[in-house]
This record gives sequence, structure tokens and C-alpha cells, in this order.
Amino acid sequence: MLSDVWSGDRIRLMSNEAMQVRALRGRVVTPDHIIDDGAVVLSGAHIAWVGPADQAARAGFGGAVEQAQAAPEGGYLLPGLVDVHCHGGGGESFPNAETAEQAMVSVLEHRRFGTTSLVASCVTAAPDVLRARTRVLAGLCEGGELAGIHFEGPFVSVERCGAQDPTYIIDPDAALTRELIELGGGHVVTMTIAPEKPGIIGDDGVNAALIEGGALPSFGHTDSEAAPVRAALADAAARIAERLEAGKPVRSPRSTATHLFNGMRPMHHRTPGPVPEFLAAAQRGECVLEMIGDGVHLSPAIVLDMFETLGRDNVVLVTDAMAAAGMADGDYVLGSQPVTVADGVARLTEGGAIAGGTAHLIDVVRTTWQGGVDLVDAVYAASVQGAQILGDPSVGALRAGLWADVVVTDAELRPVTVLRRGEAVEHSA
Repeated sequence: MLSDVWSGDRIRLMSNEAMQVRALRGRVVTPDHIIDDGAVVLSGAHIAWVGPADQAARAGFGGAVEQAQAAPEGGYLLPGLVDVHCHGGGGESFPNAETAEQAMVSVLEHRRFGTTSLVASCVTAAPDVLRARTRVLAGLCEGGELAGIHFEGPFVSVERCGAQDPTYIIDPDAALTRELIELGGGHVVTMTIAPEKPGIIGDDGVNAALIEGGALPSFGHTDSEAAPVRAALADAAARIAERLEAGKPVRSPRSTATHLFNGMRPMHHRTPGPVPEFLAAAQRGECVLEMIGDGVHLSPAIVLDMFETLGRDNVVLVTDAMAAAGMADGDYVLGSQPVTVADGVARLTEGGAIAGGTAHLIDVVRTTWQGGVDLVDAVYAASVQGAQILGDPSVGALRAGLWADVVVTDAELRPVTVLRRGEAVEHSA
């Protein structure tokens, strides 16, 4: 779990005399506020100090800050963003990547726009295909290129499958879940499951297999009424709480909901469906709700409503991006499904269902901010929150001791420089 492991603003990795440091300067977006004239001091691959530029000398970093790379006028320094739901970009997709090289095309497409920690999302497919993709993606996780793996299916609702291929949707299978977790080598972060399906709850259910295996259930692609959702959420919350009380590891203390509102029965006052249950669970501190705040999947107004209703601690911004992210309109593939992108919107070629996003996470943050959400909160939901879901305290914020993952933007949140682990990432404007 992400916590204030490093309580101060400074970490001394070695003596000041020996320390080789460099600095960035601009409007620094921290988890709690914006430092209008701030500095982020880097020591190698880590952050050494964060604070107001006029306090740098007192902290021993005056020389570095005097020579700092400055953001464009009015520009910002953001933490590297953390996307926990992404299917691809740059013309390639994780569900179709048969090699590490293919998968890396998508990783680098998002990285150069500021997403320095990325979870690779698969889609519903035959078990053998899921096994093969897991092996490829787990290797990239081991190499530090990916932050984890997300399975969107195959235990989802046919009625609310969206761009998932219904041919391969099956009933929940705890044994297959455990097998995929084992193949993932500890890197499986979440699995999207429909709570109304059999085999979700109970000691032999998929909830238990995920949580015991170091992953989280993510409830979604569901046509459920309220009761099964409440039961599945309660089952997951109880299992996580039991492990925490026993001192056993958990990925994160809360389950998640896959792209709130999308891929689920809409709310109605006589047939409420899953949405109110997810909102209530978030308020109880049991669930974090994904939102694709790209202006296509959700109106910026409903995103603002959710921030105001639930608070930033209960939502996480994601892209749900597919191969067309960063690419021109045209024809693409998501898993086994042909997709057509027109005017930047991806839809199934047959049927017209929205088939993932085409935005980078920085675009989602910008759209959310321009829709009225405070910038600090929008960035928090795209960085700290993702790190908490990952259970990774080394990323997600501009804080001393964390990895030197920094996004330098102009005043409109367009990235101009991206650093990952202190190294510059090739950027394309």
C-alpha cells in the first residue's frame, strides 16, 4: 500500500559533496497542493528533494536549482502518471501482442506522453490465448517495463460485453484464475468480473482466488441488479479485511470497479442496477471506481459530479486505450474484434459499440481539469490512486525517495519532457 514511507521532503542518498544532482523548476503539482515556483531535485533515478525554489539553498540544493531546467511559462511539473487500465496504443495492442517487441510499442507510446507506470489490459479470449499473452506480459513486468497485468474478462456478462467477444465469455473458473495468476508471476493486478455470474463469491470463488493470489477483483461488464453486486463487493471486502487482520499481504485494501457507467446496466430508480452499489461501496471505503474521463466514454460533467460526490480518494482515472491511441483514424483490431476509429472515437466495426479509448492519460487529466475538477485532484486520481491499486509505494507522486518519474508540461498540460527513473523519454508533440 502507498503510504508516507518517506516522511520528509528530502532524502540524503549520500553526502552533499558527493551527490550528483540536477533539478527541474516550474509549478509543482504535489498530492496536496501546487507550489507556484517549485523545484524537483533529482539524484540519479530518484527524487532527492521537492519544495519551493526559494528554499532550495537551505536544503542544500541551491546550486542545482539555480541551473534547473525550467518548464515553459505557466507550465507544470507532474508526477509520472499511472494507468491501471490500458489495452494498447501506437498501432499495437496488448491483447494481440505475441511478442515483447509488439507490446513495447504500446508501452512506449504512452510513456512518451507521461504514463510512466502502465498496466497492460487483456480482453476476453480463449484460455490458451490468455495464457500466451500472460507469459509475454509477465516478462515485461519482470523487466520493469510494465507495472502489471489486468484481465478484462473472460468472466463477464454477455449482455454488457461491449467490445468483448461473446464467443469466448465463460462462467467464472477459479482454477483458470489461479493458473493465470501463477503464469503472471505475481504481476496480475486486477481481473474484471461480472458479479452476477456463478462462482464469484465463496471460498472456492474467483474473488478468493484473486485476493489470495495477490490480485484484486474489478467488478464490471455487468448486467446485474443490485443484490449480487452488493454480495460480491461484501465478499471481496471481507476477504481483504481478513488477510489484513492476519498480517497477510494484499495488493491493495480495496477492490475496484471497471470503468464506472460504461459496460454496465444504467441506473434507474425502479431497477437501480450496479451503479448505486458501486457508489455506496466507494463511500464505505471498499471500492475504487475507474472512470474513463476522455470526454467520449463519459461527459466531463458526470466526472465532476463523481469527484464532488465521492472525493478524489474513491476514483481513479484510466484510459481504456486501444491500439489507435496516438494514431490516425482507420481500421484496427482489439482482441478478435475489428474496430473502426472515426474522429478519434473507436467503435466495433460490426455493431458500433465503443471499443476502448484513443487518449493518453495526460489527455484524460486535461479533459477532467477543463471540466471543472481541481488540477491537484485530477492529477492525484491519475497517479497516487493508480499507485495505491498497484500497491507500489515507489511511484505516483513527486516526493523525496520515490522514482524520478516526472512530466514537464506547458500551461495547457501538453507534455514537453518526460523522465522515467531519471532518464529522458523520447517525446512526440
